[in-house]
Amino acid sequence: MKMNSNPNLVNYLDSYLVGKQFWLVVEYMDGGTLSDAISKTYLCEDEMAAISRECLKGLDFLHMNHVIHGNVKSHNILLRTDGSVKLADFGLFALLTPEQSRQNSVASTLGWMAPEVVTGQPTGPKVDIWSFGIVGIEMVEGEVPHWNKTPVWPQLLIATGGKPKLQQPNLFSPGLRDFLSCCLQTDEARRWSAKELLQHPFVSSVKPTPCLVPLIISVKKMKMEKGLP
Repeated sequence: MKMNSNPNLVNYLDSYLVGKQFWLVVEYMDGGTLSDAISKTYLCEDEMAAISRECLKGLDFLHMNHVIHGNVKSHNILLRTDGSVKLADFGLFALLTPEQSRQNSVASTLGWMAPEVVTGQPTGPKVDIWSFGIVGIEMVEGEVPHWNKTPVWPQLLIATGGKPKLQQPNLFSPGLRDFLSCCLQTDEARRWSAKELLQHPFVSSVKPTPCLVPLIISVKKMKMEKGLP
């Protein structure tokens, strides 16, 4: 984290060994998690696009520096009341080398796990893109695909060549649907990179991050009214 400082990553400040505990100090994100926002309100497509752009900036930076995040999900995307969006929680990251673009295993979380992780294939940075595609479906539908079924079900679906789909795709723009499709290609070679996705029309012309301020403040206010941290 210290070597990979970026505006779209939660910045490392310091660390301490306190007794037998390792304390890591990072910047404070006062808007909570994207998961909070998804669970408490409806996101419009412009908000989804702005959040997507900021996350992809962070992923592009990591991948350019040969780092796989390994645990991209809405709980690990943090918001600030100035509109900032940052990736957090690098506990499962994998560090590649310029000569080694893939590795044999990447840890991940059930529900966001890419097909190549499920089937035990060598993995590269695009595992993060699949996981972010699942985040996209979370933003649209408020939950991870098939989350209401047994946790094994999404993995079986992926392993047999299936991929998650929107329940009511016609309610959303062709741009959003195509963006998610580019993220959720089961064939890794056809899945877009973070850099390519930043050029996708869905995110390339969205408003700057201050457009997210009303959303983030609204969610924070709802949490405070319920006495939540």
